[in-house]
Amino acid sequence: MDFNMKKLASGAGVFFTRAVQFTEERLGQAERTEPDADLERLAGRADVTRLWTERICRQTEVLLRPNPGVRMEEFLYEKLDRTAPQRPASGQLLGRHMEDAARSLGPELAYGRGLLLVGACEQRLGRAEREFSQVSAVALIGPLRDFLEGDWSLITKERRLLENRRLDLDACKARLRRAQAAESKAATQPDFQETRPRNYVLSASASGLWTQEVEKAGDELQRAQAEFDQQAEVTKLLLGDISSTHVNHLRCLHEFVEAQAAYYKQCHLHMEDLQKELAWFQKTFTGSAGGSGQQGEQSGGGGDPPSPPPGSRRARVLFDYDAADASELSLYADQLITVYTVPGMDSDWLIGERENHRGRVPVTYLELLS
Repeated sequence: MDFNMKKLASGAGVFFTRAVQFTEERLGQAERTEPDADLERLAGRADVTRLWTERICRQTEVLLRPNPGVRMEEFLYEKLDRTAPQRPASGQLLGRHMEDAARSLGPELAYGRGLLLVGACEQRLGRAEREFSQVSAVALIGPLRDFLEGDWSLITKERRLLENRRLDLDACKARLRRAQAAESKAATQPDFQETRPRNYVLSASASGLWTQEVEKAGDELQRAQAEFDQQAEVTKLLLGDISSTHVNHLRCLHEFVEAQAAYYKQCHLHMEDLQKELAWFQKTFTGSAGGSGQQGEQSGGGGDPPSPPPGSRRARVLFDYDAADASELSLYADQLITVYTVPGMDSDWLIGERENHRGRVPVTYLELLS
């Protein structure tokens, strides 16, 4: 306990002394050792790098997670060293709501079918958004955080140590100047009178004590200067590594841009497919509604279901197939369905119709009949 108290008292004394010294420097009442220009330049570049790295990292998180509540939740889970629960993207939630609405309203209605098509596309967009967020977190946010929490923490620690070494050096310089001034005063103005020869002895003894103090202060100054120079070299090496950090961050930017370009391209393809499906669906529905109205006028009541579109064929299902989403049609082996293609559609897929149900079906599961 005594040792701890002594250590605490010593630390408090050093802190108070440095605080006084720092205040005197700010007020211009004490000299300050300035580092060389190269170190100052490296330190300025490092500070700018840290500032903009923090802003870029924070804004990228906002881009990937617009909801501040979700960001706060992920931050807390990260600090607790726990895995955050997987949450669906906004597009996925929208797609699920549309599909649930279509089931409630009835998929046989035109509006219900439209909701199914758009809902399936929104879910695909949501999955693409989640993949982009995950890739971006690894490609850009992770390296930026590693720099701020790792390299920059070490740089900050060494710069703080360099500042302490500078304060010690300036304190040693001030101590040496005071000792030299006292030694000169004792040598030039001895406290000596002829009637009191003992004062001369005291003055000569004081002069010798100040000479010893000057030698001691000089030795401390040399040690402080060596420690300061050594710490300055270590700090300069760490600050010089900022160039390597810039190269690494540039590579991360390339990966982020590639991921973003792939994400936007995927979204563009999904939207093009949705536009084609909606255009065909609207055209088919309009033609079917018009044909049904004309037939109703001729027959005076509900007519037959609309005939299949031109170019349609009958096909037999070879294997069972479970639809992956609402835009596809589930199949059972040996069923007979009507299939046809849509302009711009993938050649591996066809549109299949079965008992007022319509959706995409894979060609490999079908045997086209003549």
